Amino acid sequence: MTVLVTGGAGYIGSHTVHALVDAGESVVVVDNLSTGFSAFIPEGVPLFIGDAADESLVENVIAAHRVDSIIHFAGSVVVSESMRDPLGYYRNNTMTTRSLLNTAVTCGIRRFIFSSTAAVYGNPDDVPVREDAPTRPLSPYGFSKLMTEIMLHDVAAAHGIDYVALRYFNVAGADPKGRIGLATAGATHLLKIAVEAATGQRAKIDVFGTDYPTPDGSCIRDFIHVSDLADAHRAALSYLRAGGASATLNCGYGRGYSVLESIAAVRRIAGRNFAVRHAERRPGDIMTMVADTSRIRATLDWTPRYDDLDTIATHALAWEQKLLDDRESLHRGVRSA
Repeated sequence: MTVLVTGGAGYIGSHTVHALVDAGESVVVVDNLSTGFSAFIPEGVPLFIGDAADESLVENVIAAHRVDSIIHFAGSVVVSESMRDPLGYYRNNTMTTRSLLNTAVTCGIRRFIFSSTAAVYGNPDDVPVREDAPTRPLSPYGFSKLMTEIMLHDVAAAHGIDYVALRYFNVAGADPKGRIGLATAGATHLLKIAVEAATGQRAKIDVFGTDYPTPDGSCIRDFIHVSDLADAHRAALSYLRAGGASATLNCGYGRGYSVLESIAAVRRIAGRNFAVRHAERRPGDIMTMVADTSRIRATLDWTPRYDDLDTIATHALAWEQKLLDDRESLHRGVRSA
């Protein structure tokens, strides 16, 4: 049987596709390539270019490839953008998933893994935050994911679907083998911006808010390596196949680093300094977000391999340097031609 991965050409999706293929799984991808790259999909994995909301397309893919499980990544993920375009986020995240779930029900899919976010919590009352904490999103992005979680719960109960909703904390890093990484233009991930600055592609990096009641005044985040997150999806699939009950799980390490600490780690690993500018707080930003990971560790057969900020930053920097070298090589080739 085959696993359908929507958004499988994107950052987290492509890492998960590689992890599944490395484990011997049969995989098929649906991606509209709005932020993904076909080159990131392993050789031999079928790619259907289209929208996960296209029920006819997805139904045909499921039938043709004998799909029995869906891992759903496709969607929009930038908090600040969601503040400017809430309707776009409710369309791309909530409404797309509604269409995908309708197709899953029609086709008799029984296993569904959903890409959710810690943004559903808002500013938590207690840190580390548990999965049963109140959900009070601060952005349309967070609300769009929370609405989808509620919808998934209801659809699963009505139609006999088993699911895992993985609430991501701050995803960073790149494939340790250097095959893939974060390449989307204009990405807003902190470590991505920092390694761009470290490689001379940015003149400075802005820190939005240095007056929070935290040890150094900047926000605190729980970073998780993208390859560990990909392994969590693979473990979630194995869990559901073994008859596991539906679950909502935090995906983090349970350890927080401030924005300024994270920038310092990149500076140290790169051996380069770059300018940092203190800027005003941004609407929708959460002050402190660290995962309570006891539930995921008790539920899934999952042991992180890259639980270290320096390792995450090292892999992110190596990938960024590869992107830069590839662009410069291409530019030299064009000029010599």
